[in-house]
Amino acid sequence: MKLRYIAARLIKTVLVAIAVVVLSFFLIRLAPGDVATVMAGQSGFADEAFIKNLRAEYGLDQPLPVQFWKYASAVAQGDLGTSYVRRQKVTAIILERLPNTLLLDAFALVVAAAGGIWLGMVAARKPGSAGDSAVTVLSMLFYAVPQFWLGMMMVLVFAVWLAWLPPFGIETMGAEYTGLARLGDIAQHIILPGMTLALYFLASYARLTRTAMIEMADQDFVKTARAKGISERQVARRHILRNALLPLVTYAGLQASILVGGSVLVENVFSWPGIGTLAYEAVKARDNPVLLGIFIVTALLVSLFNLITDIAYSVADPRVELG
Repeated sequence: MKLRYIAARLIKTVLVAIAVVVLSFFLIRLAPGDVATVMAGQSGFADEAFIKNLRAEYGLDQPLPVQFWKYASAVAQGDLGTSYVRRQKVTAIILERLPNTLLLDAFALVVAAAGGIWLGMVAARKPGSAGDSAVTVLSMLFYAVPQFWLGMMMVLVFAVWLAWLPPFGIETMGAEYTGLARLGDIAQHIILPGMTLALYFLASYARLTRTAMIEMADQDFVKTARAKGISERQVARRHILRNALLPLVTYAGLQASILVGGSVLVENVFSWPGIGTLAYEAVKARDNPVLLGIFIVTALLVSLFNLITDIAYSVADPRVELG
């Protein structure tokens, strides 16, 4: 059943990719302005002959259906085209930036899950207590504050006033660290953008964990465990928390999907060289092949994360069958 389900989901992923290619291609072409004119203006040559040559070079002088057929045929062969601005293969450009985004997202996911589950456990121990109220207030605060504002405040406090952490980038420019020194440098740079991303989702983890644990505490199997004389700590860890974590598996997969394409603001605030900053640069430069490539890659990653989430949930809870 699992193999059949995975095969069906992979087929659906291919269909999603096709839909993304079609919709993205025509929506971008509907945007106002002429790409060739923008490219000519950026290069400093805006005469009509130069613009005409640019259209011919990139096939922009051909009918739209012909342009789409050529692009779709290339994508089917794994070729996402060539960047208008960088004159490099889009696949190479995305693969250069994608690991940075995945690293940032993984850091945010781990911090949000670990911190949120711990806060949720603290709040669920005594509902209505001062600790519960404090966790609720913090959760609502982190959830309500805009990420770009939170990022700028973190830069102001921890990078400018306290000078504890570097404000921008993924590495210290010109340092040319290697080995452990380079890993340590990257670790310092990832803290501020990673925490900015994590705090928003940490609030959701805390609220979900608190609610799930309070609901589980009233279940019959928990009352039976207490009747057997099992310590409250073991009951909370082995029975309540273990079963309360199941809904969080689904939320973790949803968070991973959102983070892949939703870190644009944070990456730009911290000048983190990932997919988000690349998409912003492509929009400004009207670099349509890069933008289309980002849409396709992120759509495939989101579908993949959703599949992994479904499989992980079935492993965590054998009562759930894939199908």
